[in-house]
Amino acid sequence: MSSNSNSQVLAQIGKDGFTTKITAGSHSFNADEPISVGGKDLGPSPYDLLLSALGACTAMTLRMYSDRKKWEIDEITVHLIHNKEYDKDCEDCESSKAKIDKISRTIEIVGNLDSEKKERLLLIANKCPVHKTLHNTIKVETKITENKTN
Repeated sequence: MSSNSNSQVLAQIGKDGFTTKITAGSHSFNADEPISVGGKDLGPSPYDLLLSALGACTAMTLRMYSDRKKWEIDEITVHLIHNKEYDKDCEDCESSKAKIDKISRTIEIVGNLDSEKKERLLLIANKCPVHKTLHNTIKVETKITENKTN
């Protein structure tokens, strides 16, 4: 599992709508918003992409681990749902900041595994690099640069 600290992704959007061209290494695809919020639904939404990163990383980490252990696993499917919920100890539930982001992750494994191996895979799932990143303090540094073509 690569946790390349120098990953670069470009996101470009024009004047028309929310369709955004994403370039990640040698791969290109679109991100968009659903029609219900003014998008054209020409690609996954930003939250879908976040869940996709966690799902892919989880599945790859489990595959890598189970292959190394030579466990018989035919398929791993990771189901993810994102919601905003009130914190159970919410003191100021009227505030928009009272809600927390919650990701529910369910892992479906097809293979010959006993309960001990399943428990071990549950622990390993939480060690995937994207899961660790989401649980760490994240600092996003943003700056605006000038368009050099004008």
